[in-house]
Amino acid sequence: MEFTQAVDSLFESQLNDWELARANIKGLQNVRVKPLAFEGFEILLQFNPERIISSSAKVDPQSISARPCFLCENNRPPEQQGIRYRDNFILLVNPYPVFPGHLTIPTLQHEPQRILSKFIRMLEIARDLPQYTIIYNGPQCGASAPDHFHFQAVRKGHMPVEADFLMNIKCVFNYEKHGIGIYTWDNYLRRMITLRGQSISKLESLFNTIYALLTHVIPSDGEPMMNILAGYNQDHFVIHLIPRKLHRPDRYFAQGERQLLLSPASIDLGGVLIIPREEDFLKITTDDISDIFQQVGVDNELIQYLVHKLT
Repeated sequence: MEFTQAVDSLFESQLNDWELARANIKGLQNVRVKPLAFEGFEILLQFNPERIISSSAKVDPQSISARPCFLCENNRPPEQQGIRYRDNFILLVNPYPVFPGHLTIPTLQHEPQRILSKFIRMLEIARDLPQYTIIYNGPQCGASAPDHFHFQAVRKGHMPVEADFLMNIKCVFNYEKHGIGIYTWDNYLRRMITLRGQSISKLESLFNTIYALLTHVIPSDGEPMMNILAGYNQDHFVIHLIPRKLHRPDRYFAQGERQLLLSPASIDLGGVLIIPREEDFLKITTDDISDIFQQVGVDNELIQYLVHKLT
């Protein structure tokens, strides 16, 4: 709780001292949200023009090498202050938030976005910030700075996947292994595996196994494509692992009326589609969303393969 209070104090001071953060956080009051109903669940659409920077970020190696890293200390705005976490992370207020209470958590050193050795840190942060969901976007899965390792964190309660899991909406318990419950999702648009358990070491071991399996079935450059959402609830962790096969859908690159500037990352897959252009917010349909998720996500056969191998 002391750590959460320190983060609350950070937000308060940044709102006082940093005009950009203050304006954009206040601007969230004007963000438009509407639900789209699917069979038994819903997806929220959020029209958020300030997120155009992230949604349209160029993440190819040439573009990355041509710009200064905005997560490195020397390149951050002088107004942006942070809180050191353990020996190699710093918690920063995100000046382009999706929700109130949006953090970016980069490493102090400049190193690539690779989760394998950092997964245990993700769980530790979730435990130390129990009011937050910790987010990992892979280097080709929505991370706008794939050259500098970072997590994000948002306050719980904004993403539908959190409530859907608690209420067993489309979520199916498969079995328990070493005290870890393993769940899959039925007709939920997004194919993913959810882990629930208390032991950090056992969760890390199971994640390492899934990671190794994915390296054999998903083409990758550095690591298998995935998004991760992790939270800590009273005495246990809940981790949603979302394998990917594609960074951006074809509608992102289309021309004219067919284009939808939507680049799905963890929050989108958690059930809140961040849409930076009003024309897309007004025209997008349930069929569009189904098509986009089908393009970027893996098929159910891969999820069943993972579950089978884990037994």
